[in-house]
Amino acid sequence: MSIEYISREAKKIIHQYKTDDPESLCRHMNISLIFASMGSGSADCKGFYLIQSRKQVIVVNNDLPEKIQKIIIAHEIGHAVLHKKISKLKAFHDFALFDETSIFEYEANIFAADVLMNDSEVLDLLNDDISFFQAARRLDVPAELLDFKFRILKRKGYKVVDPPFVSNSNFLKNI
Repeated sequence: MSIEYISREAKKIIHQYKTDDPESLCRHMNISLIFASMGSGSADCKGFYLIQSRKQVIVVNNDLPEKIQKIIIAHEIGHAVLHKKISKLKAFHDFALFDETSIFEYEANIFAADVLMNDSEVLDLLNDDISFFQAARRLDVPAELLDFKFRILKRKGYKVVDPPFVSNSNFLKNI
């Protein structure tokens, strides 16, 4: 699945439901959102998406900080939008969110980055002549998620510098 396709799908649902808030998107998309305690250790589940009896469900670990929960919800919506047929066969569970070894996780990360960060807002920050890490702080997202947004912007033809690193698959383990 191309970055262009994923970005179009993200923009389509934001436009259709007139919100980029992941919890609101779940309500509009008729996806049940369940918060459950799953621990705060590095090996603990961060969240998952599944379809049970034709009902879409996202379960999020409520032991995590709210801003991380928001990212996880957006990521799981990505699975709902992009991988619905596959999810009927298995649940998407994110023990290591942002794992680039799985194409499905990569695609859900791209989707989440595009839902949570507006192109023009990111580009405006970059024009303010601030560092990559300062931009991530102002956007209130992990630098790893901003790296995924940079990939989207590059694919769209914007001239952005390479981030100072490539997203690590286990950055959430330290949260």
